[in-house]
Amino acid sequence: QVQLMESGGGLVQNGDSLRLSCAASGLPFSRLVMGWFRQRPGKEREFVATIDWTGDVNAIEDSVKDRFSVSRDNEKNSVYLQMNRLNIEDTAVYYCAAQTTPWGPIAFDVAAYGTWGQGAQVTVSS
Repeated sequence: QVQLMESGGGLVQNGDSLRLSCAASGLPFSRLVMGWFRQRPGKEREFVATIDWTGDVNAIEDSVKDRFSVSRDNEKNSVYLQMNRLNIEDTAVYYCAAQTTPWGPIAFDVAAYGTWGQGAQVTVSS
């Protein structure tokens, strides 16, 4: 069974840090580009970060690149999103996603990813 399971979300204070984890099963994780997206209240799902299968190539959305970072551990079939200095604008449901075609390029569009997790709620309070 193909599955992506996010964890690590929660309620935090303005300025706090969180690390989201995404555990993959049932797919060739070490050959797939992975992505993180978020959906803020009343808005469409938007790109946050992407990382290639080696972990050497990644990209972070400009508005958060000084605070967020992405990494992966292919031994653990997991990808991570480290979020620092969180603010209220970061409140969203965060989704982990996997491309379905191995060895693909990193990608920024929702349509480039075929497998999605159920999402993790991150709420930042003032």
